[in-house]
Amino acid sequence: MKRREFITLVGGAAAAWPLAARAQQGAMPVIGFLDSRSPEALADRLRAFRRGLKEANLVEGENVTIVYLWAENQLDRLPALAAELVRRKVGVIVVSGGPAVTAAAKAATSTIPVIFGTAEDPVRLGFVASLARPGGNLTGINFLNRELATKQLELLRELVPKATRLAALVNPANAAVHESVLREVELGARALGLQVEVLNAGTSREIDAAFATLVRGRCDALFVAADAFFNSRRLQLSLLAMRHAVPAIYSGREFAEAGGLITYGSDITDAYHQIGIYSGRVLKGARPADLPVVQSTKLELVINHQTARTLGLTVPDKLLVAADEVIE
Repeated sequence: MKRREFITLVGGAAAAWPLAARAQQGAMPVIGFLDSRSPEALADRLRAFRRGLKEANLVEGENVTIVYLWAENQLDRLPALAAELVRRKVGVIVVSGGPAVTAAAKAATSTIPVIFGTAEDPVRLGFVASLARPGGNLTGINFLNRELATKQLELLRELVPKATRLAALVNPANAAVHESVLREVELGARALGLQVEVLNAGTSREIDAAFATLVRGRCDALFVAADAFFNSRRLQLSLLAMRHAVPAIYSGREFAEAGGLITYGSDITDAYHQIGIYSGRVLKGARPADLPVVQSTKLELVINHQTARTLGLTVPDKLLVAADEVIE
């Protein structure tokens, strides 16, 4: 059976959840988990989320049910998926995978609690009134991945000191969000004496095309913007960077685990753990309006030393010492 057929089958079975089964579960609370990607992209993060739930003595399948809905990188499906969770009358909706997911949940309900994880400023995006007092039915975790471009470029430059041309890969579906990132990239690149070529990709085929452009333009290094779609395509990105011998920096450790050269960004696994904690607190009776948005400040630097050697790069000792993890 093909994976997509399996997911469709599971989704259909969940949609037809019989009344008898609901009666047997009694008062078991239900969490709706909505993400823009596919399930295999979030295995480690889901484990961390469940650990957070366990801190509230909630264990999936024992005393809490989790309904998972996946948009499979098709953002136009999000409103319907969010509406489906509202129809099922879940106790809390957890959203991840970009601001479009949170926006869909916010539009779908003003009463069901929504717990988000976002790399954007949730106040600027209109999700909450303030970080300290969210004020509505939304709260969650704000992690710092979109404010780190300058530091990421500095780290990349230490690995490739002779670089003069930089490619910056962004997702056009998040053009408004990435506008501030591109400004920071351009400012940081200018300070380092780098020329920047901006590349857009919102599909796997466009990622291939972006690398072809990068090679033609003889770019010396690559900056990959933090983006949920890019995270789901981390293996493709890492393999292409390796195939074309392009040193690249990414925002999440999962890229380095997939063969990417270097990553610097928030500890996203920890953020999902926090999301699980908040979900448990809400199911136990806490109001999102009274739960401050958690500012995740735990950052990590991960270097894939094997990839560096394959690319013929010497990693400075100070980077090896500073790294939270060096993959050999």
